[in-house]
Amino acid sequence: MFLRLADLLIGLSGVTDLGMGLPVGEAARASLVATRLAQESGCSDDEVRDVLYTTLLMHVGCTAYSHEVSQFMADEQSVKRASVYSNPDSPIDMLTGFLPRITREAPPGQRLRTLRNGMLKSRAIVDGFSVSNCQVGSMVAGRLELSQAVRDALLDVFEWWNGKGRPRRLRGEEIAHATRIAQVGGCAAAYAGVAGPEGAVDAVRARAGGLLDPGAVERMCRTAPSMLADLEAVDVREALLALEPQPHQLVPEPRVDAVLAAFGDAVDLKSPIFHGHSAAVGELAGAAATHLGMGADDVAVARRAGLVCDVGRAAVADGIWERPGAFTQADWTQVRLHPYWTEQVVATSPLLADVGAVAGAHHERLDGSGYYRRTTSGSLPMSSRVVATADAYVTALAQRPHREPLSAEQAAERLLAAAGSGGLDPEAVDAVLVAAGNRNRSSKQPAPAGLTPRQVDVLRLVADGLSNKEIGERLGISPRTAEHHVQDIYTRLGVSSRAPAALFAMEHRLLGPAGQTSERPS
Repeated sequence: MFLRLADLLIGLSGVTDLGMGLPVGEAARASLVATRLAQESGCSDDEVRDVLYTTLLMHVGCTAYSHEVSQFMADEQSVKRASVYSNPDSPIDMLTGFLPRITREAPPGQRLRTLRNGMLKSRAIVDGFSVSNCQVGSMVAGRLELSQAVRDALLDVFEWWNGKGRPRRLRGEEIAHATRIAQVGGCAAAYAGVAGPEGAVDAVRARAGGLLDPGAVERMCRTAPSMLADLEAVDVREALLALEPQPHQLVPEPRVDAVLAAFGDAVDLKSPIFHGHSAAVGELAGAAATHLGMGADDVAVARRAGLVCDVGRAAVADGIWERPGAFTQADWTQVRLHPYWTEQVVATSPLLADVGAVAGAHHERLDGSGYYRRTTSGSLPMSSRVVATADAYVTALAQRPHREPLSAEQAAERLLAAAGSGGLDPEAVDAVLVAAGNRNRSSKQPAPAGLTPRQVDVLRLVADGLSNKEIGERLGISPRTAEHHVQDIYTRLGVSSRAPAALFAMEHRLLGPAGQTSERPS
């Protein structure tokens, strides 16, 4: 059985919307406009297909720099959202639009800090975000087995036509053609949503020759009525699927897991405390469902729901997830909605409707004490109970800002207590604990990319966000030696920043459970 990759990605691209602080469906709208523009520009079928996928995934790496941005901004999503509706090539627009917007949207008590750091740190933030977003996006495209042209185009999404962009300062036609069309389509779709077709035309024209390819802008403006007028009325998913050139890119049914894992890992990049969480939950839920003797279809649903159960975390600011103390009531309001966002994104594709429903229930409890629906036992199938239990176990093993990770024994005690009090299903708890005991946590296989055991240790600490000095202190080596290791690792992996290195570590399961490295206490 084969599934259409575009059908899967149109829904899952909602993850990028959540991470950018935009309405779910914005990436699909942008892809529709850009694909229409590619066809209007006389692109070949291969080029049209590349534009479709490039635009869908332009911001799939948007969570990669959230941890770093949250050190300076209380709400990193407001920064991303404001960047979509600002012209960074216009100092006036940045002063009168971008800075006031991020300051206004900052939480009370954080506005002065946000304004100050917006003025002083914006260039460093833009540089870091651009590198991380581009490299992670290209890596995700590779995991999805998209064309090399799409992978290359995603490396260029923050380049500007005038050569002032990032990360490589490419100029004009040095920028991938698919990227240039995607940039115009994305800008036009965003402004059409808030200012209508005429506002979209004004926005892209203001950026022509600066951020955007003037030729692509001219074609957009000339055909804007037909390009943009129906965006609010058309079924974007159906319209975009109809535009994908033949032959459609297909995914063998067994590879659906890899597609979902790529998105789960991308969202887990949001904070080092989440690294590896989704992969661990998916593996454990699938093993537990198998132990219970569930049918093959139900096992697959449980495993896949585990892989994406927390993609809704992208909608919550990293400053909340990394808060060292207890969540405030306002924090909880957002946190309790992340399973809702998970379900909204995953279930958008009819192919993943069952997976979305189970993933959206991963914080529900049999006694109705969970969230977001407060569902009780009568409405929770066994697949949902297994995923909820697997998620609870993996979370217990992970470090959090307010506590150290629990040991396997302590995590088991927590699950058994929850089963005894009526929150978790006793059979699911038993199956998860059996499966967890059988999981092979140490691999004797050679490390990928030719990494030495010491470099794997360093990579784990890099993923955690430690500096060279901190890595040296943790491993008993000099900061200079740590720096040499880090640079050699980056060279071997073909990356240049923490986030893509962390994504590589997650993909190859080089981290401990839920991001717990071998250097953390158990």
